[in-house]
Amino acid sequence: MKVLVAVKRVIDYNVKVRVRADNSNVDLANVKMSINPFCEIAVEESVRLKESGAATEVVVVSIGPKAVQEQIRSALAAGADRGIWVETEDTELSGLAVARLLAQVVRDEQPGLVLLGKQAIDTDNNQTGQMLAALLDWPQATFASKLEVKGTEVEVTREIDGGLQTLALTMPAVVTADLRLNTPRYIKLPDIMKAKRKPLATTSPAALAVSPGTGVRLLEVKPPEERRGGIKVESVAALVDCLKNQA
Repeated sequence: MKVLVAVKRVIDYNVKVRVRADNSNVDLANVKMSINPFCEIAVEESVRLKESGAATEVVVVSIGPKAVQEQIRSALAAGADRGIWVETEDTELSGLAVARLLAQVVRDEQPGLVLLGKQAIDTDNNQTGQMLAALLDWPQATFASKLEVKGTEVEVTREIDGGLQTLALTMPAVVTADLRLNTPRYIKLPDIMKAKRKPLATTSPAALAVSPGTGVRLLEVKPPEERRGGIKVESVAALVDCLKNQA
């Protein structure tokens, strides 16, 4: 079974995000970029499926400018077999545009399972996996905290309010990874060197016959308001008053 994993390039989660002086966007100059952490978990799970014998090939796909090759190579260093780069200069693609492009890649590759992160930490988007499943008319499971392939089905455990829910999906299927699905492995230098020799194919929206469209337009980005300092009150009554009128 082939597993296809989609990864997104985002600002590293350890970096403090800055906004440009003109509020046009987030300042990405000289900022460390990484694979979206939830996508990294999806890559790790796909590699574990291959190591267990449940999968035979892991293909990583990413969409964006040339810089996304760095994240594809990172996924290849983690154990994926080959990469696909969908070249586009637009870094503000909507979730639906990404889902349309991924859907065409999936139709071309015919994987048995598609894994994605449950959300992106930069835009907090959480809809690409669901849209992809709808476009393909495939079964889907979101927020997976456990995943097990059993014959022609994949059994997914997901966290819901009040407990856990277990779903059995007939493959091919789309699954999005939650934080507790696994802990991504540490990538060693020899693996990084080997990843440079793994195949990375390039395609484009035009080659895929998909028009991403312009569904989302960024108007302005503002930093959050500075947190105000605390105050001391003289009595319980004053505390209650503050909670009612100022909190």
